[in-house]
Amino acid sequence: MNEAQQTGALEAMLFAHAEPVETERLADALRLSAQDTEELLHGLQQRYDEQESGLTILHFEPDRWQMTTRPYYGEVVKRVLDTRRNAPLSPAALEVLAVIAYNQPVSRSFIEQVRGVDSSSTVTKLLEKGLIEEAGRLDLPGRPVAFQTTDTFLRVFGLGGLKDLPPLHDEVAEDAAAGGVQEAPMADGEEQAEQLEWK
Repeated sequence: MNEAQQTGALEAMLFAHAEPVETERLADALRLSAQDTEELLHGLQQRYDEQESGLTILHFEPDRWQMTTRPYYGEVVKRVLDTRRNAPLSPAALEVLAVIAYNQPVSRSFIEQVRGVDSSSTVTKLLEKGLIEEAGRLDLPGRPVAFQTTDTFLRVFGLGGLKDLPPLHDEVAEDAAAGGVQEAPMADGEEQAEQLEWK
């Protein structure tokens, strides 16, 4: 195959696979080196960006790739999907999700301590949506179940990894204070939820 055909094959595999896939697996299928495959992936992403395509390639750490719709077109995509299944998250759900995302892995009691209210039903709904998952048990009295975010969470919020989470209000405040600007404090749960934007 020439380079155009290799790119086409890569595009077809990413579309058909739907979930994040490792570079090595793509390289094996293409009979190419991992380095050559990564170059094709970056080239495909550049083409999508230049064309303002409705598709984009997300890179998940440490070494996985997934074809998704571009967050910019999220609103029109939602119109054609089941609105009940894709309903925006409630403020409470966003707050719980933010607490988990910025502090994971965490227990249910930690979430409730940060928010100050019972969060059992909200955690259950986030599990059903596939945005969080159980992550074993913490080495604490009673060995509570721990929760962490999923690849679905990263995809929904257009993140390549947890390192791409926007900085917390306190971190921004510290930077502002260093420049002579004072920031007002915010409640922990609200502070973290404010940073997340539902795509």
